[in-house]
Amino acid sequence: MAGCGCGAAAPNAELLEFPKTDKRRFLHVVYRVGDLDRTIKFYTECFGMKLLRKRDVPEEKYTNAFLGFGSEESNFAVELTYNYGVDHYDIGTGFGHFAIATPDVYKMVEDIRAKGGVITRAPGPVKGGSTVIAFVKDPTGYIFELIQRCSTPEPLCQVMLRVGDLERSIKFYEKALGMKVVKKTDRPEQKYSIAMMGYAPEEETTVLELTYNYGVTEYTKGNAYAQVAISTDDVYKSGEVVSLVNQELGGKITRQPGAVPGLNTKIVSFLDPDGWKTVLVDNEDFLKELK
Repeated sequence: MAGCGCGAAAPNAELLEFPKTDKRRFLHVVYRVGDLDRTIKFYTECFGMKLLRKRDVPEEKYTNAFLGFGSEESNFAVELTYNYGVDHYDIGTGFGHFAIATPDVYKMVEDIRAKGGVITRAPGPVKGGSTVIAFVKDPTGYIFELIQRCSTPEPLCQVMLRVGDLERSIKFYEKALGMKVVKKTDRPEQKYSIAMMGYAPEEETTVLELTYNYGVTEYTKGNAYAQVAISTDDVYKSGEVVSLVNQELGGKITRQPGAVPGLNTKIVSFLDPDGWKTVLVDNEDFLKELK
């Protein structure tokens, strides 16, 4: 009698439960900028971020700067990368925007405008709603959405990416990363759908905003946006999970689980079905990096 394959299915099913119980949170988002000092000045003066740390790696010809609204031990941050001598990047059509929650969008826009910032959408309620938003552009050309909220524990609240198949992406981030759909919206009159994916309600933490534009299945990535980093207690087990999900839904592992030379921080990195990169970082090793 032929075997039913139940033995192989059981360990896989158990493995796929791991992301739901793993200790995960958004650590930082990594992207490249053409003028590091000017960008730091813009983020600190216009957005109110703090420069948390900075490191120069001359042998690799780049400098990193980490900025955010609170300690990296508990808050999300942006990791800016300046590659020596490169002053321009192509953001592509797939990357959407970052978002910052603030109690007074009108006041923040006023301050940004006074400092020479570019406002691409004036403050006002969203179409068909009451939430006040605005959009501004940073010195490299990245768009930031400003969202009015009375209070929030995490002002740096969204990373928006465009995807070619929303249901496939939702399934991928649920299975590979243990995220939940915290909000889903369909706007047929504007021909797009969005899914907010994360580990807590969107008012409490950072979320990935996945956007599907009707009929658009492919986007250009450019060379500006890099990846999102998320914490894990076990990069090796996380890698096994991702490998399984890649087989089902697409994507691929780009760096096998292990320590990064020089830092000794254990990571695993991979692409989702649309080619967006995520890096899972060992929790304990990450905290050592901050000391």
